[in-house]
Amino acid sequence: MEKKADRRTLKTKKAICDAFAELLTEKDLHKITVQEIADKADINRVTFYKHYLDVYDLYDKVEEEVLIELGLLILQLNEQRDAAFYSCLIEYIFEHKSIFKMMFSPNGTNRLRDKFGKLMEGIFRTLICEQQELAPSDETVGYFSCYRAQGCIALVEKWVRNDLADTKDNIIQVFMKLDQNTAKLMVKA
Repeated sequence: MEKKADRRTLKTKKAICDAFAELLTEKDLHKITVQEIADKADINRVTFYKHYLDVYDLYDKVEEEVLIELGLLILQLNEQRDAAFYSCLIEYIFEHKSIFKMMFSPNGTNRLRDKFGKLMEGIFRTLICEQQELAPSDETVGYFSCYRAQGCIALVEKWVRNDLADTKDNIIQVFMKLDQNTAKLMVKA
């Protein structure tokens, strides 16, 4: 009996998050109401308040959950070759497209985007240091990891804003080509 309640709770929270993410692509965060979220998620307001204090609490919890999931995914992928790394990352983005639409919406706070960028920058810093046998404090490593992370974020943002119209395989290939060229630059620096 408890498993059904857990599954139902997860399903309800997903519906709330998806409705919220969709609304955030349409309007500013401070203009979204609990009633709008409840209507779009096909729940009542009481159900919303069982899980969240208000719209801002929902945003904070969505942000926290996504960052934890992305952090765990990136740690798990740290040892993967570039193709496998990007393949898993793109698959995650595709499966969570409503969250990424929210992340890149002009109506959001940009906090989630910035934190995603920091996560990516950290993984690229680690990879560059390992591949080039450089110290993490090396200033050049900082610039290159920032460049790679922001390029990655920009590519994901363009893909998401285009409603993920391009194929996942094509996006992975673009990542690979850009990354190979950036890696060559790092060797020359």
